Amino acid sequence: MDLLVGIGCAGAGLVAVALLGVAYRLGLLYQLCHKVDPRSPRHGGELVAEVLKAHGVRFLFTLAGGHISPVLVASEKLGIRVVDTRHEATAVFAADAVSRLSGRIGVAAVTAGPGITNTVTAVKNAQMAESPVLLIGGAAASLQKGRGALQDIDQLSLFKTLCKSCVSVRAVRDIVPTLRKAIATAQSGTPGPVFVELPIDVLYPFHVVEKEIGGTKSSRGLRGKAVQWYLQNYICNLFAGAWEPRDVSPLPVKVPLATEDEVQQCVELVSRAVKPLVLVGSQAMLPPTPAEELRAALEALGIPCYLGGAARGLLPPDSPLLLRQNRRDALRDADLVLLAGAVCDFRLSYGRLFGRRAAVVAVNRDRVQLLRNSDVFWKPRLAVQGDAASFVVRLARSLRGYACPRDWAEGLREAERKKEQLNREKAATPTPQHLNPLDLLHRLDSLLPPESLLVADGGDFVGTAAYIVRPRRPLSWLDPGKDPPVWVLYGDGSLGYSLMEFDTFVRHKTPVIALVGNDACWSQISREQVALLGSNVACGLEYLDYHLVAEALGGKGFVVGRPDRERLEAVLRAAQDACRQGHPVLLNALIGRTDFRDGSISV
Repeated sequence: MDLLVGIGCAGAGLVAVALLGVAYRLGLLYQLCHKVDPRSPRHGGELVAEVLKAHGVRFLFTLAGGHISPVLVASEKLGIRVVDTRHEATAVFAADAVSRLSGRIGVAAVTAGPGITNTVTAVKNAQMAESPVLLIGGAAASLQKGRGALQDIDQLSLFKTLCKSCVSVRAVRDIVPTLRKAIATAQSGTPGPVFVELPIDVLYPFHVVEKEIGGTKSSRGLRGKAVQWYLQNYICNLFAGAWEPRDVSPLPVKVPLATEDEVQQCVELVSRAVKPLVLVGSQAMLPPTPAEELRAALEALGIPCYLGGAARGLLPPDSPLLLRQNRRDALRDADLVLLAGAVCDFRLSYGRLFGRRAAVVAVNRDRVQLLRNSDVFWKPRLAVQGDAASFVVRLARSLRGYACPRDWAEGLREAERKKEQLNREKAATPTPQHLNPLDLLHRLDSLLPPESLLVADGGDFVGTAAYIVRPRRPLSWLDPGKDPPVWVLYGDGSLGYSLMEFDTFVRHKTPVIALVGNDACWSQISREQVALLGSNVACGLEYLDYHLVAEALGGKGFVVGRPDRERLEAVLRAAQDACRQGHPVLLNALIGRTDFRDGSISV
């Protein structure tokens, strides 16, 4: 009898535990302590906007969609400027640019399904550029996923390999903590994009959600009443505790730092070096170290520098430390190379450019990037997983009084002058037809005001510009704002992806100047494909009137070719004047072919 009683008590206990588990999963326990206000007109978009505002977000880039309308409307009401683009990829690219320029989180919001899938390339670009970007995606109601809802796809799986964090919000009360954590994750460690999915039922007001998924009030039969109860409970759980006060302020951002011992080891290596060299990559421009502090540290060290990616412009164009030419030769001869956020990928021939006896010091927040190809072509003497900018600053402080060997630095500068002169001679040589792109870019460089911001999107033309056009200040060169003049350097191939955004520039009164190097070809591919395989298939374009498209969209258009060579500076100045008057401008420059980039890497 006692055994039966014990079994019965145990069974009752298990049933009780099971019932508690069911009650917890259904949100019944939470609803006991947190009220639901069915009459409230508030919606989840307001919570999203409050978090963004608290994190200093000034711009929200988007392409409109019903799934995310509450976010857009609420953001506008709080003074966040909503910038609607003509393609979702552009929205994420713009958020990426804001992140790189401001050091704050860049934010884009797009609708469900095709809106999300259209962002994949831009999100991957942000991942590779190590930009902290928050992508907010609309989605079908959680209860309707997998049931044929409008634009319902598995969005989280799509971004798992592209983002540091992917999460779907299940209740209105979870919006604030989820967004705060996602933003901190995006900015911590090695920065990168994060994706937060906001199902439509956590964004709209109670009465709208109830009308859409609440079921019918006149359900009959036990099964119908059970379904109706479940739907009503689901909606109550969505909104339980939704409007209780919550902290929306930013969470701490974690940045990995080098140890004192690692800095000291580098001090000793630099002190013994006869031919030191510094390569500064985009990652060195990440917060929290200000660009001015990093520049002062490089100048204090006095070691010749190559700047890559977003680091271009960190040193002024006339700096005696700045090198842009002959990098392959300099790396071959250097006996110490400091990679400050630079990575041994294809740009450094996977590490094959280092001299055999060179001591390489690599500093990078990301361990994979830190040791990229080190098991094949090179091996670091010192590998530091930490922030590159703060490392350089601490190194300079520890090397007060250090002087880079004069013969080494002067030899590099002399080689730099010779290569610059050779480039100018090539610029002065006429091409078989149209303008010489080197001449065009030299003239542009001479006219750029100090505050100019350069955005580069293209292959051959942009690759040439990297050697000719000199950014004037830190964070003024972006690889794929508003106060400074913004120049977008396009190839005619890449322009095809985003020409419609001139409509966006016009509507949002954003004066930019797009300079298109129009050689009627995908030249970066063609120059190798023809030489190696004997065919120009799929590489040929036409000398199209792109400037007329810009004018049709409300902008200003100019075209220049060989007959305009003598008045080229006048046309460039006219484009600048039109931009200063508030017009987006497209300058369609018809250019010819040169051998300047023969042998350049395009695979």
